[in-house]
Amino acid sequence: MQVPFLDLKVQYRQIEAELKPVLEDIMAAGAFIGGPPVADFEKEFAAFCGVKHCVGLSSGTDALRLALMAAGVGSGDEVITVPHTFIATTEAITQAGASPVFVDIDPATGCIDVRQIPSRITSRARAIVPVHLYGQTADMDPILEIARKHGLVVVEDACQAHGATYKGRPAGSMGLAGCFSFYPGKNLGAFGDAGAVVTDDEKLAQTIRMLREHGQSRKYVHDMEGYTGRLDAIQAAVLRLKLKRLAAWNRDRRANAARYTKLLSDVPGVTAIKEADFAQSVYHLYVILVDDRDGLQAFLTEQGVGTGLHYPLPLHLQKAYAAMGFKKGDFPASERTADRLISLPMYAELTHEQIEHVVTCIKKYFNDSRPKGNDAQRS
Repeated sequence: MQVPFLDLKVQYRQIEAELKPVLEDIMAAGAFIGGPPVADFEKEFAAFCGVKHCVGLSSGTDALRLALMAAGVGSGDEVITVPHTFIATTEAITQAGASPVFVDIDPATGCIDVRQIPSRITSRARAIVPVHLYGQTADMDPILEIARKHGLVVVEDACQAHGATYKGRPAGSMGLAGCFSFYPGKNLGAFGDAGAVVTDDEKLAQTIRMLREHGQSRKYVHDMEGYTGRLDAIQAAVLRLKLKRLAAWNRDRRANAARYTKLLSDVPGVTAIKEADFAQSVYHLYVILVDDRDGLQAFLTEQGVGTGLHYPLPLHLQKAYAAMGFKKGDFPASERTADRLISLPMYAELTHEQIEHVVTCIKKYFNDSRPKGNDAQRS
């Protein structure tokens, strides 16, 4: 049995009939930038996230960068985040002119260890960027309290958490701003790169709207220098159609994750990233931790099972950040997680049979590799 890591073709077949005439109307009109599709999506996604404003952008990286810039983060500032995330999180910080300050993760959830944040706050600290990793939120209440105490801005990296909740509150709705990526493989994915910032702050939203379009307050009137960071009409139309199905798709992901968790519960040496008591994950990824990650991944590939590694080298050990002077051992939870993680196939359309096949292969690998009989006793 072949089980791809992600199957976007099966998702496309669900929306194909409804999508084609919508795209044909956009192409016939020749209106590819802005317009009603973008405005309508922004309104609908803001409502989905429980906020007043949504600004559509060209990528999740732009969302993070422009949100930080609009919040006043700049040269000389420090922004607290984690080393266990995709590099877009820290690219946005440095491209806004600030410096990332790393805090290790809680190994059970993969999200920021809030207990370590206060010790990393200096007089230069300006913001905290909690990463809602793998589809579940960070522990936001203590983060928001720390931010209030120290006068810091909170910008949520919700790029993997479309529809996730924290104590009933939608991801992206709790900080000053929430940032989303609509990369095709995300729970809500476009047909290319796309992103958005959501916020209740009207001034912040307006500043981001100007930044995404060369700093224009109106055509050819530039209040500041900006960027080309717009969401185009075709991507907005795709996202509108998919948004109507997102809640159902997320429910299916949660059901698939529950099945994985149940079937893997009796496999020695396999630990799933935990869904925290405060969170309802939407399982953008289903990640397990094992000691022989590379061996398991190679075996699953041989059995026709696709896998991923999210993320195998923490940012503090990447060449791009060598100048920060970190070494192995500085963030042990992130490093230990990176060495052991493997992402299993996860999408709404996974069948029970596919999940059972994946788990059967995992059990076979560990059963076949475990010492038996007298060999086990001698070890």
